[in-house]
Amino acid sequence: MTARADDRFAIIDLAAHYMRGLDRLDGDLLAAQFWPDARCEYGIFSGSPEAFAAFCMAALKDHVRNHHMLGQHLIDFTSQDEAYGEVYYQAYHRVPDESGAPRDLFIAGRYVDRYERRGDVWKIAYRSELVDWLRDDPASDAMLGAAPFIIGARKPADPLYDRAAMGATP
Repeated sequence: MTARADDRFAIIDLAAHYMRGLDRLDGDLLAAQFWPDARCEYGIFSGSPEAFAAFCMAALKDHVRNHHMLGQHLIDFTSQDEAYGEVYYQAYHRVPDESGAPRDLFIAGRYVDRYERRGDVWKIAYRSELVDWLRDDPASDAMLGAAPFIIGARKPADPLYDRAAMGATP
């Protein structure tokens, strides 16, 4: 594999870990995708990665569940140590309304990023979130609770963190 392909995959992994941090409510993982001096611009939030992670953990803690999906990643390398990117996303949030009834909130858009490599590590140096559409509906998945599905959870309860159950050696 070429060095540029390795760089591309390292940047794509930032987005995957970012989403895992949101979905599993892991603020440390979320903040770790950014350089400490990065800027986060989201319309509803502007500030440092550390403050952004705290903002997200507080905002998402009362959600029943969250599920973020990534779409295409477009990455433009401008030098050996800098790249710009656009990442499409769809975010699902199960939230209670004012009466406590479950609602499904969908948000879709794009992240517009600047990445920097420092040493051998790529991280996000700037991120803004652009919202392209939003949908808010009554929940319609009553069957989910009635079927014997394994339901995702937050860290540390999510099966992702139980490698022993996957047959790993201790």
